[in-house]
Amino acid sequence: MTTNEEKMEKSSNQDHTNDSRTEVSRTFSDLDAGLSAEERAKIERKLLWKLDWKLMPWLSLLYLMAFLDRTNIGNARIAHLEQDIGIHSTSKYNATLTIFFVSYALFEPVCNVLLKRLRPSIFIPIIMVLWGVTMIGMGFVRNWSELMAARWFLGMTESGLFPGINYYLSCWYKRSEFGVRAAVFFSAAAISGSFGGLLAAAIQNMNGIGGRPGWSWIFIIEGGITVLIALASFFMVDDFPSEAKFLTPEDRARVVRRLEEDKQASAHDESFKTTYLMEALKDWKTYCGMLIYMGPLMPLYAFSLFLPTIIQSMNLVPKNDIIKNQLLSVPPYVLAAIMTVVIGFWSDRIQKRGIFNMACAVVGTIGFVMMIASTQPVVKYVGTFLGALGIYPSVSLTIAWVANNVEGVYKRGVVLGIVIGWGNLNGVVSSNVYFDGPRFFAGHSTIIGYLVIAMFGGSLLFHVLLSRENKKRLAGERDYLTAGKSEAEIEALGDNRPDFIYTL
Repeated sequence: MTTNEEKMEKSSNQDHTNDSRTEVSRTFSDLDAGLSAEERAKIERKLLWKLDWKLMPWLSLLYLMAFLDRTNIGNARIAHLEQDIGIHSTSKYNATLTIFFVSYALFEPVCNVLLKRLRPSIFIPIIMVLWGVTMIGMGFVRNWSELMAARWFLGMTESGLFPGINYYLSCWYKRSEFGVRAAVFFSAAAISGSFGGLLAAAIQNMNGIGGRPGWSWIFIIEGGITVLIALASFFMVDDFPSEAKFLTPEDRARVVRRLEEDKQASAHDESFKTTYLMEALKDWKTYCGMLIYMGPLMPLYAFSLFLPTIIQSMNLVPKNDIIKNQLLSVPPYVLAAIMTVVIGFWSDRIQKRGIFNMACAVVGTIGFVMMIASTQPVVKYVGTFLGALGIYPSVSLTIAWVANNVEGVYKRGVVLGIVIGWGNLNGVVSSNVYFDGPRFFAGHSTIIGYLVIAMFGGSLLFHVLLSRENKKRLAGERDYLTAGKSEAEIEALGDNRPDFIYTL
């Protein structure tokens, strides 16, 4: 067998490799070394089930509440929020959406470092309490200025959850397992859209109770639920694998060993260094990730914030029938949630991310073209389903793709923070392009531009560049990087190691 063939065989079985650097952990030895392959696989399946049942349901619930709280202003709008607090122009309403994304993007990049330093079991519940209290306060705003202040604090306090949990999950699972977990977690955003419509329709019946309008109760009740879940999170959220209380010492060792076998040398506890920030800023993958991630993020927020308004403008049911219009926003989200998980699972099975991103961009583009081109309400409504199918799966796909290709827990955390922060900053655009109803040419056209240029074009570029680098590594053109280096120095190379093969 030639040297090149040996490299290809080694990289294609990346998840099961036991080379000299990963066979024995610096801290944890391979407890199952003497077992058969079948016995090891059985233990690993049991461990994965334990991780999934402990981590995924609760973390998904947290993100459901986060997305519900940031987008429920769209439901409040058609429940007469603007009229009641004196917002008489579209630009003022859009400003309340914009200010959320400004504070969100400003604070997001540093949150993963804070999460690592303060511990997930402390950091996540605290920020949830803060944004839940802010949401309750939104139910008592009396004018535009107070709503602006509340939205600023909401963005600031929510900014740590999404990048934090994606980074947190990447510290538990192998790269080949992360995509479907990120998809399950992010599907909570689509579920929150359907749940939010149902909940808003139910809460609207409280209009007038306690002298408060229906939109006020949307904020108060949903904020109260968030605070209760946050308090429970102090007991439900664990820290990192090496100190997880729900695992036995043996299972902790197995989790770390699995990450090492996946070429994640940083599976061990890692001390923070300012060089990780510089490494993230100098890494070309950071900027490709930023380009791709803005592709679905701007459409995501535009869709989530304005879907109730868009559907109301279609006249599928009378505009003044608020409850029915709220309910019509539910089905597109249900389909999006299902397909987000299906595509995440599929992409993990074949270990490809880019091709799915490009396919989603095409489907989403078709949906928004339908909404622009047709005047038929039913055709436009079908377009919302395709739009949702194009947007939602690609968000978690992109996060998984970037996380798969960055090694080092701190560097990965910084890169994800930058990528996600930049993507959310594009929410400023989302907030200011839907103003020319009922056709919304400007809004729909802007989304199409993002899907085609950033999401499709960026994914194609990233795929080509990663593929080119993989070929060089497999051909031995990067082996000089490890010449004369110790094991510790080789590990410090992170994703620049010649044996680290990128996920396409």
